[in-house]
Amino acid sequence: MRSVPAVVAPWVRTRLRAAPGAAPALALLVALTACLAGALPRAVDRYEDAGLRHALDQAGPERTSVRATAPMPGYGTSGEDPDVSFSFEVLKRQFGKLLPVVDGSVPVDRAQSAYGVTTDDGSSVLEPWLPRPTGLPAKVTLVAQSGLAGHARVSEGRLPRTTGRPDVDEAEAAVSTATAKTLHIKPGSVIHVPRPNGTLSVRITGIVAPRDPAGAYWSTVPLLRTPALERVPQPGPPQTYWHGALLLPPEATLTVLGTGRDPFRYWHFAPGTGGRHAHDLGRLRSDVASLESGPGLRRARSLTDPDLDVGTGLDDVVIAFGRLRSGISPLVGVATAGTATVAAVVLLMAGGLAADRRRAELALLRARGVSLPGLTGRLLAETAVVAVPAGAVGLAAALVLLPGARAGHAVDAALAVTLTACAALPLHAVLAHRSVRLTGPREDMGSVRPSRRRTVAELTLLALAAGAVATLRGRGASAGQLVSLAPVLTGVIAALLLLRLYPLLLRRLARPAGRLRGAVAPLSLARAGRTRASAVLPLLALLTALTTAAFGGSVLAGVAEARDHAALLTVGADARLDSATALPAGLAARVRALPGVRGVTAAAITYEATPTDGVDTVPLVGVDPPAYAELTARTGLGVITAKQLKGQDSHPLPAVASPAVARNHGTRPFSVRLADGSTVTVRITAVRDRTPAAPAGDFLVVDRAGLPSSAARPTALLLTGAHPDAAALRRTAPASVTARLLTEERARYADSPLQTGAGHVYTAAVAAGAGFAVLALLLALLRAAPERAALLARLRTMGLTRAQGRRLLVLESLPQALLAAAGGTLTGWAAVHLLSPGIDLTTIALASSQTPVGEAVLRPDPWSLTLPALTVVTLAVGVATTQAWWTTRRSSVRELRAGDPR
Repeated sequence: MRSVPAVVAPWVRTRLRAAPGAAPALALLVALTACLAGALPRAVDRYEDAGLRHALDQAGPERTSVRATAPMPGYGTSGEDPDVSFSFEVLKRQFGKLLPVVDGSVPVDRAQSAYGVTTDDGSSVLEPWLPRPTGLPAKVTLVAQSGLAGHARVSEGRLPRTTGRPDVDEAEAAVSTATAKTLHIKPGSVIHVPRPNGTLSVRITGIVAPRDPAGAYWSTVPLLRTPALERVPQPGPPQTYWHGALLLPPEATLTVLGTGRDPFRYWHFAPGTGGRHAHDLGRLRSDVASLESGPGLRRARSLTDPDLDVGTGLDDVVIAFGRLRSGISPLVGVATAGTATVAAVVLLMAGGLAADRRRAELALLRARGVSLPGLTGRLLAETAVVAVPAGAVGLAAALVLLPGARAGHAVDAALAVTLTACAALPLHAVLAHRSVRLTGPREDMGSVRPSRRRTVAELTLLALAAGAVATLRGRGASAGQLVSLAPVLTGVIAALLLLRLYPLLLRRLARPAGRLRGAVAPLSLARAGRTRASAVLPLLALLTALTTAAFGGSVLAGVAEARDHAALLTVGADARLDSATALPAGLAARVRALPGVRGVTAAAITYEATPTDGVDTVPLVGVDPPAYAELTARTGLGVITAKQLKGQDSHPLPAVASPAVARNHGTRPFSVRLADGSTVTVRITAVRDRTPAAPAGDFLVVDRAGLPSSAARPTALLLTGAHPDAAALRRTAPASVTARLLTEERARYADSPLQTGAGHVYTAAVAAGAGFAVLALLLALLRAAPERAALLARLRTMGLTRAQGRRLLVLESLPQALLAAAGGTLTGWAAVHLLSPGIDLTTIALASSQTPVGEAVLRPDPWSLTLPALTVVTLAVGVATTQAWWTTRRSSVRELRAGDPR
């Protein structure tokens, strides 16, 4: 009779069918973690690229365009005829040769690029109808630039034409609409431009409107579209004159050559809109340096002129952006490192939960002869079947949700998550079943003594944390990637220290609890002392999350405080109206009636006030003492009292001064000359660093009633209120009055996508870390749920009531929750204090704005310290209460089965 071969079911399929709920839960956890891990580097790339584009847009083509210029060669000195080298055809041919050289280093927008001929300095013209602000004649610059017809729309007249001859006495030109309006130029106007052999009569044939005024064609040299009011660099009263551009036909390059005003050729290459990424800053700086003074410049000179010069402000913009980015990245790295640590702990805890639930099964397999490598391979296979597809799904979701960024770092992050999830269960199984045992040893924290290896590992982590903190305090947030781990390492050290102190604290509490009436309190402490030594992972997750949340919350609160303070120093109140002349008489009453306005304080500010014994002007502020004292108390800027501005007599006037003015004049009376020539005598009675009416710089604040009538009329209104209506405020004020609001000024400080993006990523990372910490707490409670259910069932047979059972579970979970909450609060406070000297929040808060706020200092935020800790305690108590309620409603038959190891 033939024997029937045994059919062996595949291991992976059998295990997945045996636990149908565990596989989807693990897949969901891995997919979510891989999605977050893959999305983080792509989100960083996206906001950094957006920040680079914003920086380039803010700089404008005047700084970011690449300019190649070549002077006029001398006749017979270089072997090149200037009439030939300045011809339009030669310039066009050389532009085509230079284009691939520049485009190979810096992306070029060919449509906005141009070339032509102009002069190094303008020519003074004596037409009497041209405006003369201070009596000086206006200047004009002749420009023959390619592409005028394609980049301009004729508003009046026609485009200029040329004969192509350099020796003509007359030429045609066009001007932009802004130039025509400012210089009073009309079609048919004639401007006589001086030259060495006479004058060149330039007839204006048309007025053109730029099709894209902000484009590089018109903005690389803003003079082409907008005239400039220039100042003569000499001491004394300012002497100014208007300077405009006359747009010759592109082919009239030789006409410019004959003016004798140092003509030169130029090729302007507009920066392209795409192809720039923040992670390529180093290569971009190298390419720009090559164009300016390297191999790129040599090649460009070989194609055009030996004296060619290439320059651009793009490298300065890139350097400034790189400095901002280097200041923000370590702060984002802190939140990233903390979230990554908590996520890794959760994945390891998930593997530990699975290994603990299958402890008897794995011990039986080892007892029946399964080798340790064989057991590891089986567990790795069954985990990989679930984790690898889930990780791929999470990565795909990250790539789809955040397009337009690098995929390499996202793939690496998702792969690390997947490998950690795959290795968690085999790792726990190997550590727990290295040797074959019938019964496992006790693993509670009270009986397990720290080994020498653990001591060495803890000392190593302590050294790393101390080194990171010392480096950060000494060198700042740019000291390296290890600095990003400083708060995390601080949390790790605190977790290890608390685990060593935890049994000692429980022993101290056990003795007084044993003298209490009832068995719930001593039993709960005894149960808390029997907590497994593997509780290091949930405690580590909670402390790391709490430390990161406290540090991150303090950073965000510090950023918000710095922006609020900077906005207040700029505006001086919730809103203000300023005018160069006296305000209308009834404006204050009309503004006070607007919605959102609570109070209005008038101020007469004379910016040209000059002390008679000094040469520098000092803003003199005349105010109503009671109203202004109330304003200073409400804003907190240089708080004063009304008595400090009201003396016993009116001569001299009591004054509140800034520190610099007080140092120069002391407490003796001195005279101040006002703008209208009148004088007033003041005496400094108080010194304040700031004042609302003049929050930036020096000042003198006096009683407005003691000023001459011409200087006592209000020129500014300082408004207080929760939410002043900006639109209504601007409608009420005259057109000559400038309105500034605190909310608008604050929003201006976060104008860079690099700042706002970093803030959003930081917030998301802290929120994700908090979510993973909550999940770690739930996994820890879930791991102990069967044992607790069995304990309650057995105690109920001994007479324990349901209410006592609920109190028992709550009190059992409280010690570790309170330990984590208190430890997390103290660790977060210590981390902020230890790391604050090396972190300057000014970069992320006020990077692109010049403000008098100074350096923003990182301080502990009370809400960020206490709220997460209270949440941990509340969650632990809530889960324990829910578990006790659910357990007491179920039958105890299953928990009281004979032979159950729980």
